[in-house]
Amino acid sequence: MSGLCHDRRVRVKALLFQDRLMMRLVLPRYVPTDIRCLIASLIALVAVAVSPAIAADVQSLEIVTKSGVQVFSVEIATTEKERATGLMYRKELAEGRGMLFDFSPEQNVQMWMKNTYIPLDMIFIRSDGRILRIAENTEPFSEKIIPSGGLAKGVLEVIGGTAKKYGIAPGDRVAYPLFGTR
Repeated sequence: MSGLCHDRRVRVKALLFQDRLMMRLVLPRYVPTDIRCLIASLIALVAVAVSPAIAADVQSLEIVTKSGVQVFSVEIATTEKERATGLMYRKELAEGRGMLFDFSPEQNVQMWMKNTYIPLDMIFIRSDGRILRIAENTEPFSEKIIPSGGLAKGVLEVIGGTAKKYGIAPGDRVAYPLFGTR
């Protein structure tokens, strides 16, 4: 199983799940322990495979607005799988948390809300760290395409209403190494 799980956190999570499952797995007494373990392993593998992908890295990101600096703890989505899954399947997102999508090199970006339970603000960011566009309070489960409206190197997704609450606007600067700023 460890060969199938390349992410260490996912592998540890699967093994813990497998151990808990093994303790609770109710099968007739005549089923040998090795078969019980195999069944628990298969169930854990399926659980990991269908669980939403979680970006491996959480880092601090700052947005400099006219009213001050706003700091966010963001997961970084850099792989194709992380970008494709994003915040899908999550039922909540804490204030001050988010996900930063790395679309290097700068390009026209298109997002959507398929399988996303919570409204999000999508903040499209140019390669120089300036905010290009904000799509506010995007509609959960919508398959409507949300375009960047120009070249973007990153997209920051935060809980819907965040941009309005903190006065985040196009032209504000995002401080994060992806944009050559800190």
